[in-house]
Amino acid sequence: MEYFRDLSDYRSEKPTVITLGKFDGVHLGHRMLLEQVRVIADRRSLTSVVFTFDAPPQAKIHHRAGKMLMTNEERRLLLSEEAMDVLIECPFTKEFRELSPDDFVRKILIGKFHAEALVVGDDFRFGKDRKGDAAFLEEAGRRCGFTVSVIGKKRDDVTGREISSTWVREELLRGNMETVKRLLGRPYFITGEIMHGRQIGRSIGIPTINQIPHEEKMLPPRGVYFSFAVIGAQRYRGVTNIGVRPTVSGSGVTAETNLLNGDGDLYGREARVYLLHFERPEQKFSSVDELKEKIQGDIAAAKRYIPDCVISE
Repeated sequence: MEYFRDLSDYRSEKPTVITLGKFDGVHLGHRMLLEQVRVIADRRSLTSVVFTFDAPPQAKIHHRAGKMLMTNEERRLLLSEEAMDVLIECPFTKEFRELSPDDFVRKILIGKFHAEALVVGDDFRFGKDRKGDAAFLEEAGRRCGFTVSVIGKKRDDVTGREISSTWVREELLRGNMETVKRLLGRPYFITGEIMHGRQIGRSIGIPTINQIPHEEKMLPPRGVYFSFAVIGAQRYRGVTNIGVRPTVSGSGVTAETNLLNGDGDLYGREARVYLLHFERPEQKFSSVDELKEKIQGDIAAAKRYIPDCVISE
């Protein structure tokens, strides 16, 4: 997948099929849009394009202190796994905010990307004051010669409720990781470099890998999670603590994962840690020995919870 942050760097004359949106979480509803883009791209020999904005931090003032379900890097990674040809992650500048819907269609979609097809959700809004919508695009398509596929919300198979990033956030903040997995189509994950910690786990015979989640990344409640980690080509069962390690006077939120079937020096490598199940809230124990005993119980429970197939895929 080609990636662009500056529109001036994109110079292809090939016709495209474009989908537009935030794609925070890349949940099952988003993936339904992406699937339609792939179908149209294959059928009509078009370049598939995802157009999204990278809003500045001060503009991310929704939900929990502006935090997102995924970082830009994580979104980029998942969209590349969805086999898109091009990702445009354009800064949301004043110039873009002031573009009328008609100017956005003429100057960007047609003038820049030579769009022959668009795929959008039925609640999509764009342009100055969010005056553009799916109906506007359909009318513009009739005038300008591109097709528009308007996709309704995907509904959850269990509840029938429309899947949205807002719903995913609600379940995440409750620690309902199984529901989050159902809505995303995969477990919620944290990515990041494996950092040197305080070696407390190693000193009690339970070594861990440590990650510092990105400041914009939304996290579930502090506590202990059953997990699995992907590091390179290897997969590991895990027990992950998200929190500040109160028993050993920790500071700052970290994701600390004990790899149940792992060993070796992993410092400096990238890990993707999937959170499968919220086992218990973070606790402060009266001694390190009490902490060790509780962690050993968590490990035994995790081994029962996480099937062999998770680490053999």
